[in-house]
Amino acid sequence: MSLKLEIDLPVIAQDHPMSLSLQDIAPPTSRILNSSEIGLKGLVIALIIILTWAISLGLLLTGVNVSQISLPGKAIAVLWQTFLYTGLFITAHDAMHGVVLPKQTKINAAIGSFALLAYGLFSYKQLLEAHLNHHRYPASDLDPDFHNSKSTGAIGWYFCFMQRYWSWWRFLGLIIIFCVMHSLFHIPTINLILFWIVPSLMSSIQLFYFGTFLPHREPEAGYPDSFRTQSTYLPLFWSFLTCYHFGYHHEHHQYPNLAWWQLPKAI
Repeated sequence: MSLKLEIDLPVIAQDHPMSLSLQDIAPPTSRILNSSEIGLKGLVIALIIILTWAISLGLLLTGVNVSQISLPGKAIAVLWQTFLYTGLFITAHDAMHGVVLPKQTKINAAIGSFALLAYGLFSYKQLLEAHLNHHRYPASDLDPDFHNSKSTGAIGWYFCFMQRYWSWWRFLGLIIIFCVMHSLFHIPTINLILFWIVPSLMSSIQLFYFGTFLPHREPEAGYPDSFRTQSTYLPLFWSFLTCYHFGYHHEHHQYPNLAWWQLPKAI
């Protein structure tokens, strides 16, 4: 399966806003800002995120006595690990668009697969198909990330969003991993909860709020174009901190061949 987001849409009415391909809709700027500029930089950034997450998690699980850390210290550690978990998913997302290592599709897919397994035992193949549908049919009944027309608020939409990606097999796998790390490697339960479970759940909220809810909720005046999304522009540092520049969401749908760290250049 090609990892580039070049989509052949199903047969629909020619005057339908989604009858155009992403390449047809994207303005000429996308030919200037493209994945050919990425080179090895995407791979280096992906590996930095993955290695930082792994080292940080290892230290927090095995080298920290939670009882000796102040409450602010615990909060900082949880928020830091949450940020890294979000980075894991963003890395996998870039792989889905073929922009971690554009010219080496197998390595690109392998990095995406590893990032999703580390994030929560997700299937790269299944999430790739779901994400392609998100780009094919943004903010519609066919968009797997969109609400169900009943739960349009942030909380209801989040649970609807999570339910669609829920898997009892993954849940069982995570329980087994928890038991193995606690029983065989003697990692304290409190460390596993604070630095493994809580950050992964919090990152799902972070990804949903900044990457789905804010960009794809319908404006009062309706969606302005066929991308059916909007951007949230923050100062560069806060844009990075909130969700790895995913606030530039209209730009992402407009230029899906850009890596997350290229998105600020698209405006």
